[in-house]
This record gives sequence, C-alpha cells and structure tokens, in this order.
Amino acid sequence: MNTVIKNIVTRTYKPLLVKYLSKTRMYRYKDIRLNIAPQVFHPGFFFSTQLLLGYINTLQLDKKNFLELGCGSGLIAIAAAKKGAMVTATDINTIAVESLKNNSAQNDVVIEVILSDLFLNIPQQQFDIIAINPPYYKKQPVTAGDYAWYCGENGQYFSALFSQLHNYIHADSIILMVLFDGCDMAMIHAFAAKNNFVLDVVYSKKNLLEENFIFKITKTA
Repeated sequence: MNTVIKNIVTRTYKPLLVKYLSKTRMYRYKDIRLNIAPQVFHPGFFFSTQLLLGYINTLQLDKKNFLELGCGSGLIAIAAAKKGAMVTATDINTIAVESLKNNSAQNDVVIEVILSDLFLNIPQQQFDIIAINPPYYKKQPVTAGDYAWYCGENGQYFSALFSQLHNYIHADSIILMVLFDGCDMAMIHAFAAKNNFVLDVVYSKKNLLEENFIFKITKTA
C-alpha cells in the first residue's frame, strides 16, 4: 500500500514541484531568509535538510569549528553561524556557492564559503562538528544540479568521503549524516568500514513517502 501511495504522490506532485522550482524562489525558515536558485537543492520541499538541522540545533554550537559539507542552500550553515559557530560551508556547485555568499550577507552572518569537491579545496584543519546531507542516488552526475542528487554509479561520492574524512576530525568531533531508506545502506556502511568508520542511527523520522535517518559517524581506529 505504501508503494502505491508513493507512486501516486510522485506522479502528481513531482511535475508541479519541478515547474515551481524552475525559477529562483524566496524561502523563509524562522528568522532566516534565502533566495534559492533552480540549480540548488531546496530545503523547503525535501525532508532531509530540516531533519538534520533540527538535530544540530540540539547541540552546543557557540565557538565550535563547524563544517557543512555540500551546503546546497546553506540553511544549516547560516543557522549554525547564527548560534555562534565558526562556519565553513562547501559545495561543488558554483551557483550554490555564489548563492550562499549572497544569502549569508543578507542574513548578517560570516561564513567561509568554498567551492570544493568534498574536501579537495578545504585547508587542512580539524572540525568540531561536520554536517553532511549527501547525494543518495546511484547515477553519474552530469549537470551542476545533479551533484545534489547523484553519488556516482558505484557510490564514488561515499568512497571519497570516507577515505578523506579522517584528515579533518579530532577524537571528539561530531560527524552527522542524513540518509533515507531508499539509499544503498549496505554500500555506504561498507565504504565506512573500509576506512575504519561506523554509522549509528541517533534519530529517525518517517513520513508518507520515506523514512529518514540521522547517523552519527565514529572513527573506530
């Protein structure tokens, strides 16, 4: 029954959403105002960003060295900066990077915004908190907007993520990643284990279409 409902909702809702998101839209989250370009992941229509942000808001952020890896709209980065975190935000999408520079200024916060494929262009440092809302689907990205959705046909995003992550953390770093039940969980856990990381669910929430999970990533050796 859930599959039938999901198919019906997808067929009716998705075309309307695609049309709406074909233009730059203004989005408000509490006291944060964002202009979201069509090529940038919109946090208002997908559950993952707000779920991860809700969990992050329970943490002590003041004076923490905070990284949003693959920031998209930058909602999480801006929210963390408003709570006193020293924020770095990155994305592989040039449009997302330029949009966040404008949106951070509009929201009166200071964020170091870096154009980067994962950690490639991030200066070597240790972050206290890392927030990751990764691309989920196993397909090769082609356009700038694709990188918000597709992790490569063989999960290359996750392979690179876990092979590089240890260079940017310390023993007490908090690393959080949001995934949903349509991900190839076995593949992601395998890439993590290969690089001596484990993923533990710290929060989950289910809606009509899917179940989302927040994982805490821990170094094992």
